[in-house]
Amino acid sequence: MSSVSIIIPTFNEESSLNNTLRQLTLLSPPPREIIVVDGGSEDETVKVAESAFKSFPLTIKTQVLQSQGCGRSVQMNYGAKQATGDLLCFLHADTRVPDDVIGLIEKTLTDPTVACGGFISLMIGSQTTRWGTSLHNYLKTYYAPLLFKPHLFLKGLRLLFGDQVMFCRRNDFWECGGFDEALPIMEDGDLCLKLVHKGRIYLVNRVVQSSDRRVALWGAWKANAIYLYIGFLWGIGVNTNYLKQFYRDIR
Repeated sequence: MSSVSIIIPTFNEESSLNNTLRQLTLLSPPPREIIVVDGGSEDETVKVAESAFKSFPLTIKTQVLQSQGCGRSVQMNYGAKQATGDLLCFLHADTRVPDDVIGLIEKTLTDPTVACGGFISLMIGSQTTRWGTSLHNYLKTYYAPLLFKPHLFLKGLRLLFGDQVMFCRRNDFWECGGFDEALPIMEDGDLCLKLVHKGRIYLVNRVVQSSDRRVALWGAWKANAIYLYIGFLWGIGVNTNYLKQFYRDIR
């Protein structure tokens, strides 16, 4: 049986979640379990998850949980507490993964020098692929830690974000305190800063596909400018509660 627990935080994701869950039925090997953690959706997200899970093989354990509070960090920590796998994979509801993702995760974490991993995120819409933004996000994995934390970069720090499908060992996750629930954004980058003390942060040379809904709304130039602005200010230590105003939820 697989040792990977997939945790999906949701909030008003009825339009994306069904396709994501349906694609997870194709994974080979399958995950140990899939846990959807809802943060109080006002749409049909919970019903979509419950309905989709009815078609899952009985060999895959599934759960739909209601988080004690809203917020991605809170929801992912809650899901991680319920997880039974030795390896945790955090998946966004609008992200598609390759069919062999479970094997890739398990193989990557057999290396004891690797503490956390993620994938190359390709941002895709219904009629376009955001090649420029996707390239910038790829490069940011390397240049951001090199610029702001060069001493940690040399130890293996890479900056991963949630749409890169982060994964790690459950023991390492909790020994580092999990996601910081006080952070409204950048909880993923913060986790990388903590996990690098356990080992390298590794970017797997495979692609996952994420929704371009934020770029579609803002436009590519504005979106990348906001990404750079938030990343720079976070890098120099600006409070994330201030930064959150520039990164509102989009569904």
